[in-house]
Amino acid sequence: MKKLILLILGLAALPVWADTRDQLIYGNSPENNFEDDSKPWAEVQAQLPAYPKQENLVRFDVSSATDNTYSIDTASISIGQDEVVRYTVVIDSPRGARTVNFEGIRCDPTEFKIYAFGHVDNTWSKNRYAKWEGYKRRSLLSYHKALFEDHFCPNGLRVRTAKDAIRDLKRTQPR
Repeated sequence: MKKLILLILGLAALPVWADTRDQLIYGNSPENNFEDDSKPWAEVQAQLPAYPKQENLVRFDVSSATDNTYSIDTASISIGQDEVVRYTVVIDSPRGARTVNFEGIRCDPTEFKIYAFGHVDNTWSKNRYAKWEGYKRRSLLSYHKALFEDHFCPNGLRVRTAKDAIRDLKRTQPR
């Protein structure tokens, strides 16, 4: 019983010892403190872009499991000071239906938000219920998954500039 109590006390002391060891090795100076002391993340007010023009649309591949075609309006791609990649996506079905959304993607955490919906008269209506949502990682039909993993957040890192995103989209565009 005495050995058991000593073992429990020894295990309880491990985190304290590890923290003390780290302070001795790395010090406790500000340059060794890797915590982010900056203000909490705040979203920049998104401005609606011009309605997409056909000549600015670049297709991207989502999955062979869908007949829809997916495009990004390259003129709408921007990266805000809040590190959100904003863009207009255009989804065309084989039967002629078209969906146009103005959206944003955050790479960390992996979330998207639909800011506005496009209409056939080339106008926008703001999404009154806009909120950040996680994407479906296992869905073959998730265009958000394709945008996260293949274009805007490859390897979990946000593209640096809108030019980089456009170059990547054009380079990988399906034929």
